[in-house]
Amino acid sequence: MLAGGFGLGFLLVLVVIFFASALRILREYERGVVFQLGRFWKVKGPGLVILIPGIQQMVRVDLRVVVMDVPSQDVISRDNVSVKVSAVLYFRVMDPADAIIQVEHYLEATSQLAQTTLRAVLGKHDLDDMLAERERLNLDVQKMLDAQTGTWGIKVTNVEIKHVDLNESMIRAIARQAEAERERRAKVIHAEGELQASHKLAEAAAILAREPQALQLRYLETLTVIAADKNSTIVFPLPLDIIGPLMQRFVNRG
Repeated sequence: MLAGGFGLGFLLVLVVIFFASALRILREYERGVVFQLGRFWKVKGPGLVILIPGIQQMVRVDLRVVVMDVPSQDVISRDNVSVKVSAVLYFRVMDPADAIIQVEHYLEATSQLAQTTLRAVLGKHDLDDMLAERERLNLDVQKMLDAQTGTWGIKVTNVEIKHVDLNESMIRAIARQAEAERERRAKVIHAEGELQASHKLAEAAAILAREPQALQLRYLETLTVIAADKNSTIVFPLPLDIIGPLMQRFVNRG
């Protein structure tokens, strides 16, 4: 009686162990790559998955978007400037079977590929492009990565360059360059203003030359402005075209 009860309990334990090893529950964002006797069988999930213990094995694959930091990389730009560049990578598994069968440890492989691709792409561009054309560089890195990870069943959705770190001497050089550029623009604006003013002065001179009365009025207006300062003694010549008629009258009377 006791032996029979012990045997039944042992059998019950075996049944529980069998079902525990045979049943798998996959969440909505998970898929199971099932192998049967070492050969790929099918992708199953989500929900309840029943396996044959000892014959079938399953590898879980997460289908959610993976956010991966690309460590800071030493990059030499096309104009021979050494910088450190870090980025962040967004990707997801599109084909669970390829992600498990085609590459070992697809997360590590994608990380290593992202680092080498980042150095290769940025090394083809000048420093100014790294600082001002990040969107275009992000797209270039993303396209190159996506082309290589496609055979692994992985889709690279986005790449964002986070930091471009420069040494102190390069930061000072860029500051000097920016200051020189501002001075150049200021000189150009000043020269354009002088050119416009000279054109206006030439037009005014031409008008005054055609109209002597206008020149006399301008002369008198200038005298009025000067005379406003009562603390100064001003000696100025009278134009001949003003005193000429007066002299002529004096001569005629004589």
